[in-house]
Amino acid sequence: MSAANCKAITKSGEKCKLKANSSGYCHIHDPEKIAEYEAKQHLPEIFAVEVSAKTFSQRRGLKPISEIIQIDSMNHALRNSLWNVLSANFFLKYSKTISNYMYSDRYVDDFIVYVWEKYFKYILDDFSATPRESVTWLLEYFEKCQWYEVYDFLEITINYFKSPKLVEDINSVLERELAGYRFVGGVFTDITNEQEIEMLEQAVDDKNFPAVSSHLKGSLALMTNRENPDYRNSIKESISAVESVAKAITGKPKGTLADALKVLEVSHNLHPALKNSFLILYGYTSDEGGIRHAMLTEPDLTIADAKFFLLSCTSFINYLKSKI
Repeated sequence: MSAANCKAITKSGEKCKLKANSSGYCHIHDPEKIAEYEAKQHLPEIFAVEVSAKTFSQRRGLKPISEIIQIDSMNHALRNSLWNVLSANFFLKYSKTISNYMYSDRYVDDFIVYVWEKYFKYILDDFSATPRESVTWLLEYFEKCQWYEVYDFLEITINYFKSPKLVEDINSVLERELAGYRFVGGVFTDITNEQEIEMLEQAVDDKNFPAVSSHLKGSLALMTNRENPDYRNSIKESISAVESVAKAITGKPKGTLADALKVLEVSHNLHPALKNSFLILYGYTSDEGGIRHAMLTEPDLTIADAKFFLLSCTSFINYLKSKI
């Protein structure tokens, strides 16, 4: 006895002519098979969230500060982005030519030989690489060398080609990836040092002043958000941290910086000139309308502005806490 046909109705409105299995449907129209297939195409909602979402520390920028602002290390994103600048400017095109590719009025052939002799200190007689081999060899070095050797290599490269565009592209990557250095005047120079990082970590980790810590963490998170940095509100959070420590010093929920400095002037012999200079430098008012600071009205704030406020406010906060 032949098996019955599938009892499903096709999209055309006709009865399916394929043979049915034990479910009464063919392998195409079997509801269980269809459900099983769809389950493989779509992850369960909770699992999909776990796979796709960033970690909390990534979303909020709350990794160790020494990892966020890179001064004695270099993560893959920064290293790869720096190489991509070199590749986009000349290495990619050079590797696809026979030789004599020119960038910024200098032949890349000559640069490769220059690096071989002056940077790696190799014997010139041993050099015999093609353009493609040269780029592969330099990329392998770039990927494996120490973080500070990347800056060594970039320094000799930038100074060789003397290209303003190359400098601009390199510094743009360094700023975006929050590296602690910029290329200025022919060399890489510090814009953030270990003492500043230590000072910031000390303030952020201080459990005796949770409100201050919270505002500083907020400022750091807003400033270091690579996809959507918010420098204006980062500055606001930094100033809020100063306000919070002022309230802690005065013991008043509406205490201002002026109130806190007046307390320190009386109880800890804070010099009047120093008090007045602080008031001028951190001049702001806090009322029911919230913080008002001249800096927040600037139309084009940058990471340099946000970083200055974060570090200067942190330094000032640590000073005030040391007084109490």
